[in-house]
Amino acid sequence: MKPPTLTRTVRSGSPEETHRLGVRLGGLLQPGDFIGLVGDLGAGKTHLVRGVAEGAEVPRSQVASPTFAIVYPYSGRIPLYHADLYRISDEDELYATGFFDLVGGPGAVLVEWLDQVPGAAPREFLRLTLRPTAEDARELQAEAFGARPAALLAAWLP
Repeated sequence: MKPPTLTRTVRSGSPEETHRLGVRLGGLLQPGDFIGLVGDLGAGKTHLVRGVAEGAEVPRSQVASPTFAIVYPYSGRIPLYHADLYRISDEDELYATGFFDLVGGPGAVLVEWLDQVPGAAPREFLRLTLRPTAEDARELQAEAFGARPAALLAAWLP
């Protein structure tokens, strides 16, 4: 993998702040965008995802954890596909779910546990790594791979 085109690091002092970061990102998403989330259990991925969905104008009642469905589609300003790869062991297993048909399609794709199946990401994507730094504080490292993800990152975290 090539080095990132652009990187940013931001700190969040609370779950609400992490959520607000997600709202800002969700408002900037365009069809074809791919966001991969990496972080241990409790790192704040769910707060960020709920914010992204809100920013993409997905009704709050639609947003759920897709842990057992693998991919959950949301209808908002643009289609948003939320995938959770925690229980997926490899690309072949993921391929059988139809996941790869969504990548580069008419919506944005948001993937939790991208590190479980790194090959799920297209060549151009935004990787967000969340790490706890205190009880409620988090560090979010954003790495853009490619021109569109770099533009998205620069608009999101100038």
